[in-house]
This record gives sequence, structure tokens and C-alpha cells, in this order.
Amino acid sequence: MAGMGGRFSTVIKAKISKMLDKAEDPSETLDYSYQKQLEQLQGVKKGIADVVTAKKRLQLQSQKLEQSVVKLDTQARQALSAGREDLARTALERKQLAQTELQSLDSQVAELEAQQQRLTDSEAKLRTKVEAFRTKKEVIKAQYSAAEAQVKISEAATGVGEEMADVGLAMQRAMDKTEQMKARADAVAELEEAGTFEDLTQLGSGQDDIDRELSQLTSGAAVDDELAKMRAELGSGSGGGEAKQLGEGQPGGGAA
Repeated sequence: MAGMGGRFSTVIKAKISKMLDKAEDPSETLDYSYQKQLEQLQGVKKGIADVVTAKKRLQLQSQKLEQSVVKLDTQARQALSAGREDLARTALERKQLAQTELQSLDSQVAELEAQQQRLTDSEAKLRTKVEAFRTKKEVIKAQYSAAEAQVKISEAATGVGEEMADVGLAMQRAMDKTEQMKARADAVAELEEAGTFEDLTQLGSGQDDIDRELSQLTSGAAVDDELAKMRAELGSGSGGGEAKQLGEGQPGGGAA
């Protein structure tokens, strides 16, 4: 059962792959890939901008700390000159804290600069790669369009394309129907010549073949009776002379 399920899954995947392959347009796929790479490139540029922004913010803080260190040093000197050693000590302690924080900011700025450089190098490599892809994409699209046009022309010329195959099938069906109609016309003509349609007409009037033969027999008997009567009348009337004259007047009756 598991083997059958595996084969079924393989068949489904093969059919889906075939459908996707048929529906896929290489030009659209390449344009989509190029668009995604541009989005990646924009993402890297945005990352660089974020790093630079963070670095600038830290640099501003560093500048303020530097100014604070200078100010605290000045205040310590003024306090010491005024005999306020305690105040001078406080100012120097704050100066030490500011210098420690300033060193930390400098380290963070240096780290951000290094990160900015790495991102800049990555952006340059990716931009070169995207540009190369764009050039190759356009070449492939042009080649595909040319090949596609060549295929269409060849299919139209040889009639192997799907549309031309449909036209060929339609033409074959038309030829078959024409041959069938010609055969029917010949059959109708033959039946008409043989008088089949007349018999069919008589059958349509309610007579069958037995009725027709009985009618013919009856008609033949009536003719014989009437002919016999005429002969009798002629023989009992003007004699055999008139009958003879009539016989002589008929074609082939012996008259010169």
C-alpha cells in the first residue's frame, strides 16, 4: 500500500510539474528574479543607511561628552582655584565617568564603521551581480523570443502546431462528411433509377405487394373480358369484313 501511495504521489508531482512548466513564462520568471534581487539590494542599502544613522547618533553623543569633559575639567580648575577642593573633586569624578563613557562610544562608533564597510562591500558585490544578471536576463529573453518566433513559424509552415493540428482535423472531418454525402447522393440516385421510391410511395398509400398483385390480376381479367366482348360485338355486327379491314389497317396487318 505504501508503494502504491508513493507512486501516486510521484505521478501527482509529475503532473503538477508538467502543468507548471507549461504555464511558466521564462521572461516573466527572469523579470521576477531580477525584481527580487533589486529588493535585496535595496534591503542592503537600507541596512547601510541604518548603520550610518546609528553611527551619527553615537558621534553626536560623543561630541557632547567631549564638550562635557572639557567643561568639567574647567569647572574642577575653577573650584580648586577658589579653594573648593571638594567641588573640584566632584567635577573630576564626573569627568572620569564622562571619559569612560566616551571611550565606550568611540568603540561602538568604530564597530559601526566596520559594519558599514562590510555592508558597503556586500552592496557593491550584490550590485555587480544584479547588473550582470540584468544583462544576462535581457540576452536570454531576446534569445527565447527569437526561438519562440522560430518555433511558431516552423509549426505554421509544417502544420505540426496545435492550432494547425486543429485545422487539419477540421479539414479531415469536412472531407469525411463530403465523401459520406457523395455516397448518399449516389445511393439516392441509384434507388430513384430503380424505382424504389415509387414503390415506397405506393406502400405509403396503404397497399402492400399482395394488394398490388391482386389488383393487377383483377385489372388484367377485366381487360380480357372487355376484349372478348368487343370481339363478339364485331363478329356479330358487320361481319368479318370489317374485322378484316381493321386487321388489314393495323400496322403489320399485311396491307401493301
